[in-house]
Amino acid sequence: MNSPRVTLKPGKEQSLKRFHPWIFSGAIKHVEGSPTEGEVVQVYDPDDHFLAVGHFHTGSIAVRVLSFQQEEINTEFWTQRIAEALNLRKSAGLFPSGETSMFRLVHGEGDNLPGLIVDIYGSTAVIQCHSTGMYLARQAIARALIEIFDGNIKAVYDKSSSTLPRRENLHPSDGFIEGEGDTKGTFIENGHQFIVSFEQGQKTGFFLDQRENRHLLQSYAKGLSVLNTFAYTGGFSVYALAGGASEVTDVESSEAAVKALQQNINLNFSPTTNHKVLIADVFDYLRSTSEFFDIIVLDPPAFAKHKDALKNALQAYKRLNLAAIRRLKPGGLLFTFSCSQVVDKTDFRNAVFSASAISGREISILHQLSQPADHPINIYHPESEYLKGLVLKVK
Repeated sequence: MNSPRVTLKPGKEQSLKRFHPWIFSGAIKHVEGSPTEGEVVQVYDPDDHFLAVGHFHTGSIAVRVLSFQQEEINTEFWTQRIAEALNLRKSAGLFPSGETSMFRLVHGEGDNLPGLIVDIYGSTAVIQCHSTGMYLARQAIARALIEIFDGNIKAVYDKSSSTLPRRENLHPSDGFIEGEGDTKGTFIENGHQFIVSFEQGQKTGFFLDQRENRHLLQSYAKGLSVLNTFAYTGGFSVYALAGGASEVTDVESSEAAVKALQQNINLNFSPTTNHKVLIADVFDYLRSTSEFFDIIVLDPPAFAKHKDALKNALQAYKRLNLAAIRRLKPGGLLFTFSCSQVVDKTDFRNAVFSASAISGREISILHQLSQPADHPINIYHPESEYLKGLVLKVK
């Protein structure tokens, strides 16, 4: 291998020996070969021992590790890694499946491919690159996807324009990079149908990480009134209605999302009078409503995307959970979540604890929730555990 070479400062190799996939700029002693943004580099300790190979980047995270073995990052590498990812999803029963046609295939560091997300929607793979290195490799990744799925994937759609941290010299634009097809379709999750737009939807089109938590809500919903806040396109609402909820109220501030939400409700159910949608700010709604509910779902967007916002985010989680607890009937359930990566499980639980204490009500934890198996957490990279959730029983 003739890749540029990165040498670490003494003692900075320890995290790599524990298989952490990030090398920060402050850990680097010197760089040989003048690597460009996204280029593959080899990493050595001060005693000239090989440590890893990865993508080089300017910024705080200087190298994202692709392998701790001294190997070429070529077609064989991408094919092997994506095959490993697919085998994990097969073992989880997600492929092939008659009940679910959309799932995550590659979850960045969780699948030892930092900077890469790949979601499967029927016969289309949607990729999002969060690093220049992965973006430069996107064509090789797309070809590997087509090969590994042996005809089951017909097209690959690249949706990286909004996720690349440095776009000045790349000029990314979203679109098909292998095959072609529609950017919108109907897909199933646990037997429920959802209309998904790769082009306009959040993330790659749908929040696939809440699949199992939505299914849990369905098991509790029979005969109960449900408030789904930050409802987006109605994932939790479809499951609640399928579970026999007596009434479902959605609160969502985006008119575009509400339109998609109503389409998903109509797709799964005949005309019904037990579902209503309110276009409103969730904080304002909870502050002003006089209604009480049996179940409330809090699935807000990330309140903190960087550590500087952590303090304010925790205050927001506390206010939101307190407002929801106050609108629950005695014996009600609160499904509450955080998808902020910088908010760890302890921080989130403490914010919910503070809200519970202020409410003065007796509260117990029934479930501690996380992301599903197709969003694996690298045990050496705790940052990949971004989704936290609790189900609370409120007396």
